[in-house]
Amino acid sequence: MEDRYVEEIEEEINLLDYWLIIWNRKVLIILLVIVSVFATAIRSLFMVNIYKSEAVITSVAQGETGGGGVSALVSRFGGIPGMAVPGSSSSSEIINLLKSKILREKIIKRYDLLPVFFPEQWDEVKDDWKEGDEERGFTLNPFVFIRGFVERATHDAPINHGDKEKGEKKGPTVWDGLRALNSIVSVGSNIKDNTITVSIEFYDPEMAAKMVDYFLVALLDHMTSEAKRAAMINKKYLDEQLARTSDPLIRQKVYNLIAQQIEAAMMSEVKENFAFKIIDPPRVPDRRIKPGRTRMVMLSFVVSLFMGIFLAFFLEFIKNAKAERDISRKATN
Repeated sequence: MEDRYVEEIEEEINLLDYWLIIWNRKVLIILLVIVSVFATAIRSLFMVNIYKSEAVITSVAQGETGGGGVSALVSRFGGIPGMAVPGSSSSSEIINLLKSKILREKIIKRYDLLPVFFPEQWDEVKDDWKEGDEERGFTLNPFVFIRGFVERATHDAPINHGDKEKGEKKGPTVWDGLRALNSIVSVGSNIKDNTITVSIEFYDPEMAAKMVDYFLVALLDHMTSEAKRAAMINKKYLDEQLARTSDPLIRQKVYNLIAQQIEAAMMSEVKENFAFKIIDPPRVPDRRIKPGRTRMVMLSFVVSLFMGIFLAFFLEFIKNAKAERDISRKATN
């Protein structure tokens, strides 16, 4: 009983010592918390609001696009080597196309998105890129200097493939546009519901919704053109096979396949619900998704409080270590 009583007293003394350390350093802790919270609040006010727009689509089955007849005939008659099935699409194919550089490059060029991604380098009055000398400037902001130094140290110099002629004004390239677009777009899928989500995070809510729509339009145009091209190639191949055979039964089969290719090409021209359906079209968001200013301030408060307490104990540790060292020196002397 006495040992337990002594242990309880020692625990109370230790807790009291800890509290006294915090209390003696309360000014330091409070100042650290106030400065950190105030700096975080000010920093959050200067952060750009980011809005998110998204669309949900689903792949269309082959039978819904007009390509099902071709697929059925090819399966029924054992298939014909060298012949592709147009009008067919799957979720994986759509996702791969949405993530592909070829589709994103088409979007950047068709809708002229480079000035949207790099507005600080675009001269709206001249409707052209600013001169290289105008982009340079001296600044006393250390963060800008450090960021520029880090970018130069961590990024390789771009390779000049001769795509820019001498005397041409400098400006962002398609590669810069691809990197900018990749940083704001995300493509997700739900296997259970067979849906695909395309989302854009951008500081302009209207432009975010427009860019999602750009993706859908470019995806539809690409898939329809590919389906039409495949149908024409298949038709040409079937015409060659038709000229090589004289069997009436085989000729009838080939005629049916040619008719299906023509039907697939015609369906691709309609473009309504071709290859995929839009379940939820893109809308202009009414609220930002980030920055979460309240969450940032609360997190800064908690982190700075723990850092202040840690600093208080660290300073107390240094103080005690220095005192013990002085006592030991006096004892040796």
